[in-house]
Amino acid sequence: MNFDKLFSLAKEKGIEDLQIHYVKDNELEIEVFGKEVNKYSIASPSSLRVKGIYDGKMGTVSTEKIDDTMHDFIVDSIIDSAKFIENNDEVFIYEGDDNYSLVEGLYNSKIEDIENTKKINDTLELEKMVLAQDERVKMVQAFYGETKRDVVIKNSKGLDLKKTVNNAVFGAYVIASDGDDQRTGLEYIQSNDYKDFNFEKMAKESAEKACGLLGAGPCDSGEYEILLENDASASLIAAYLSIFSAESVQKDVSLLKGKLNTKIANDIITLVDDPFMKKSVKSGSFDDEGVSTKYKEVVSKGVLTTYLHNLKTAKKDGIASTGNGYGNGIAPSNLYIKPGKHKKEEVIAGINKGLLITSLAGLHSGANAISGDFSLQATGYLIEAGKITSPVALITVAGNYLDLMNNVVGVCDDIKYNFNYIGSPSIHIKSLSVSGK
Repeated sequence: MNFDKLFSLAKEKGIEDLQIHYVKDNELEIEVFGKEVNKYSIASPSSLRVKGIYDGKMGTVSTEKIDDTMHDFIVDSIIDSAKFIENNDEVFIYEGDDNYSLVEGLYNSKIEDIENTKKINDTLELEKMVLAQDERVKMVQAFYGETKRDVVIKNSKGLDLKKTVNNAVFGAYVIASDGDDQRTGLEYIQSNDYKDFNFEKMAKESAEKACGLLGAGPCDSGEYEILLENDASASLIAAYLSIFSAESVQKDVSLLKGKLNTKIANDIITLVDDPFMKKSVKSGSFDDEGVSTKYKEVVSKGVLTTYLHNLKTAKKDGIASTGNGYGNGIAPSNLYIKPGKHKKEEVIAGINKGLLITSLAGLHSGANAISGDFSLQATGYLIEAGKITSPVALITVAGNYLDLMNNVVGVCDDIKYNFNYIGSPSIHIKSLSVSGK
């Protein structure tokens, strides 16, 4: 699409200012099941989101059809959209910042130079390796995904930003059975460097996750010392993501309202939002609104130092945006608890009566972002006298998120990120209430 012609047409029809956000993806998906390629897909989806000010109102339109025949439709849609807005909130198009950081490691062309036949063969080999780990492994779905993304933000005030990022993921989903019980496991690695994909590690850990839980049942109810494994801890952060959003605070639906610059966690907890992290598709020097991104410790040594802002919430609070305007709202870039120095094995060895929680379920319904209370199904392992003794399932862990964060007594060094680049190491919690048998 000729964006210059779009800007000219918008001006002719009375649009005061215009901004485009263009994204083009190149995607490769491979899935292997039953020693055969179950899916091989190549796609190049693109999207265009345009916003413009007409008669003092902000109109918006999104489209996946992107060519010059859409110029009139886009401009007319913005005008029509603006006419239906009734609120009198001040609107503006951002002119940009003086400086944008140079972010390294966003794009690695070498991964694209590798033949797709090799990626297919490696996915087949990963399935084979997982099946060879344990005779109780009955089913494996191995997968590989790769995305290259080009982003353009341009507006009538002279802002013109571009970035290219790429990312890939290798992984395996496993079902194990011993005839009486059936359990699942998932292991994956994300990177834009093919050399980072450790197939032996993925095969071993995915099989162990599934097979290790066979025969799991509930433990006795009571208070337990908890080691919340990295995967489970990251999923809990994701469930409470909205509490850090300034929009949630302003709407009075965040338990962190009124807690800025106060202690909300143990001082060994530092929660980082890092847009400059290498090899992450979520990294970049600007957000979707064209604001320069910033490294920030959202929680620094237990103290809440900032909410996450976009332009709208920042203006309402009379401050600068934190560079977290993504999509149509607020989101982090790469959000993670800063790892500590403890080894998971050392923490386990120091627990007399406790649980290693490896996964949490029911996060959408069982975690309340306003009160902080949670009641979640969990699986993991019983720890007795410093040793893992038996797998545990069909239990419920309950508590309050801020209480949990204040009761963290140790942070491990084994940080891991989920698919949305929310990460955590395993964290050692003084105690949680567990309902079992």
